[in-house]
Amino acid sequence: MTTERTAICLMGPTASGKTDIAVGLSKRFPLELISVDSALVYRGMDIGTAKPDAELLARAPHRLIDIREPEEPYSAGDFVRDAREAIDEIHETGRVPLLVGGTMMYFRALTGGIAELPAADPTLRAAIDAEAEELGWPALHAELQKVDPESAGRIKPNDRQRIQRALEVFRLSGRPLSDWQAAAAEPKDDVRYVKLALNVTPRSVLHARIEERLNFMINNGFVEEVEALSRREGLVRDAASMRAVGYRQLWAYVAGECSLDEARYRALVATRQLAKRQITWLRSEPDLELFDPLEDGVIDAISAFLIPFLDA
Repeated sequence: MTTERTAICLMGPTASGKTDIAVGLSKRFPLELISVDSALVYRGMDIGTAKPDAELLARAPHRLIDIREPEEPYSAGDFVRDAREAIDEIHETGRVPLLVGGTMMYFRALTGGIAELPAADPTLRAAIDAEAEELGWPALHAELQKVDPESAGRIKPNDRQRIQRALEVFRLSGRPLSDWQAAAAEPKDDVRYVKLALNVTPRSVLHARIEERLNFMINNGFVEEVEALSRREGLVRDAASMRAVGYRQLWAYVAGECSLDEARYRALVATRQLAKRQITWLRSEPDLELFDPLEDGVIDAISAFLIPFLDA
């Protein structure tokens, strides 16, 4: 086989050890890493995202880290554009892209195609937010049910971000979001994606790793990081960046709305829920090879699986 247009996808739930595995593989094969994480794109969000530190990034550079300010939006469409450009550049050097992260929607958009949706409209979003302030998000969800029942069926009545986007698309285009998604653009067919996933079992072990990592973050400056972010001019708690798990909960503490213990508990619950959603995504992903990152010799097992695809 040829490595000319191969790309490796390393997926997994939060706290499953994806970065360590990716760095280990990059020492064995001519790989270059691309981050697939909707929070790591933001500068100044380092501790709460478990962003690789400067020393690790010097040894194993990751593309698509620190490419946006936290006030700026970043969408799945932005990621697909940036990732495809990075994939092409890496292939031109004779190396193989290794896409690593836990934002499953980004992986799905890249490998399965994505709808070319209308661009965000800040004025319209502000108007929708104002309506929600007056009527409540369940009322806007009921409106969405009338104009786009398929999308409404997938979106919970209190999921403000997704309700806002679905209504925004409809009001901008006159077409339901579900119609746009049904006509999703096909992925580039000259890239072969080899999909791997890390599966920590039993689930209690993953939960323990999540709690240990969250405690480490809080004890090593996570609160101070959120305090600094909250003082940034133009950054509001409803910004896309601040919807990342941990950040929204600690912002409530910084704003004096709850105790640190309560914020920590809410962040722990939210992170476990995120892991559950990530695992659900992985179960629906076709052609996926699973590995337990805590097993002895897991790097050897993954390497042996990859050799036929890399001509090593």
